[in-house]
Amino acid sequence: MIDFKNYITLDTYLKDPFEVATKHLLGAYLCSEIGEELTIGKITELEVYLGDCDKACHAYPNKITPRNRIMFANGGYSYVFFVYGMYNQFNVVVSKEGEGNAILIRSLEPVYGVDTMIRRRRTDKLKNLTTGPGKLCQALGISAKQHNGLILNQSPLWISAKEKNYEYVSATRIGIDYAEEYKDKLWRFYIKDSPYISKK
Repeated sequence: MIDFKNYITLDTYLKDPFEVATKHLLGAYLCSEIGEELTIGKITELEVYLGDCDKACHAYPNKITPRNRIMFANGGYSYVFFVYGMYNQFNVVVSKEGEGNAILIRSLEPVYGVDTMIRRRRTDKLKNLTTGPGKLCQALGISAKQHNGLILNQSPLWISAKEKNYEYVSATRIGIDYAEEYKDKLWRFYIKDSPYISKK
């Protein structure tokens, strides 16, 4: 039986962003408890964004705005933003206070509360429930309005530690053609051979 209250410790989020992404978050469990409904997905795909140099990052070049302010907190908070007037996207703030780094969660493997995810997403296609940042937020009931800036070791939103390490693939990030030389960085990571990936 998996202990889904085995929270990733907050000091883990202060480590190097790539170490946090590949060693701690990939294969961990994103959990939401919203409206007394528990939904859980295994993190299968994510992207790293760095505030000081990365032209695709909301915090570049280490500039604080009302929208991205939480990115400059100590690691371990949620950064949820709304895009295209339609989609929420969930990120994990990482690194020490003032650095502006975050990891976008791109895809999950549904683990618990699948019926709730199906109802929220209005689809019963399992591989389509949580394979995209907007999809997974809808499936888990995550929104920028309600869940931005939450500490990720308690209800309603937390991350539970993974049970084992997974072999992973490095790839370019998606939808950032404007980021000039940073669009080609291999800063997207996904679990090798997982069917629950937004794009291979």
